[in-house]
Amino acid sequence: YRALHHAAGVFPRIDRGRLLLSGEDRRSYLQGLLSNDIAALTSGTGCYATLLTAQGRMISDMRVFELGDGVLLDLEAGVTESVRAHLDMFVITEDVVVKNVTATTAQVGLYGPEAAGIMASVKAQGLDFLYELPSSDLGIEGIDLVVPSADSAGLVEALVDAGAVLIDRETTDVTRIEAGIPRFLEDMDSTTIPLEAGIEDRAISLTKGCYVGQEIIIRVLHRGGGRVAKKLVGLAVDGSADPGDLVLSDAREVGRVTSAADSPALGKRLALAYVHRDFVQPGTTLNIKTAVGETPAAVVELPVRA
Repeated sequence: YRALHHAAGVFPRIDRGRLLLSGEDRRSYLQGLLSNDIAALTSGTGCYATLLTAQGRMISDMRVFELGDGVLLDLEAGVTESVRAHLDMFVITEDVVVKNVTATTAQVGLYGPEAAGIMASVKAQGLDFLYELPSSDLGIEGIDLVVPSADSAGLVEALVDAGAVLIDRETTDVTRIEAGIPRFLEDMDSTTIPLEAGIEDRAISLTKGCYVGQEIIIRVLHRGGGRVAKKLVGLAVDGSADPGDLVLSDAREVGRVTSAADSPALGKRLALAYVHRDFVQPGTTLNIKTAVGETPAAVVELPVRA
């Protein structure tokens, strides 16, 4: 945790999968399927986006990078192949090939204020990467390095030798939750509308043309004033809290915990939870129903900083 905030941490991203799209129509094809403005991307740039059903529910979130000769999609490993199949299904006459490159490549994250210096050091040693992807999805600014899968262990070793600290999944969960960044399959799933998870500012373009699911999103934003039945919030918990625990207000169920970690910045347990829209204001007091009883909690603003 200290390394991520004050030095540099390295984290093998086995939690991520990668799809590579090639062909002249790759950007225009994705423009009609993803929620952000893919057509506006130029070589070396990227954005965050969602793939939605016609009902506005999430199939996946992803980071989208225009490489110059292709588009790389970085997404949750558990849905990579199903998303590939979904994208492939809509290719009819377009010049687009969708390939799952997760098995043949590896992704290694380097995060923290000293990441740039360590990157310069390993580059000076002659290390090369397929792609360098700016990353902040774990709550700390950094870069994800994509290499052939056979080079992954050597890359991690070189980064550690250059001064980075090897980080575990539990630590990245802490920084992600403190930053208020939801993770697909944990805090978001196939029932989630992006506005419920609070990712609309990052993932949705309000100026692009039509895409699948747009009608529902626009209806909620403009006719409903952006109001949804539940919202993802941070909860500072006085005791324990774990994914699946119920959130209560005066014994009435008003939500459910999706992620939780012990937060050094708060000095207590911090949870992400969906709660009814009447209970989302910071300072709202609630209770968490755990396996051993109820414990007090309060809605806090995200991100949480030390």
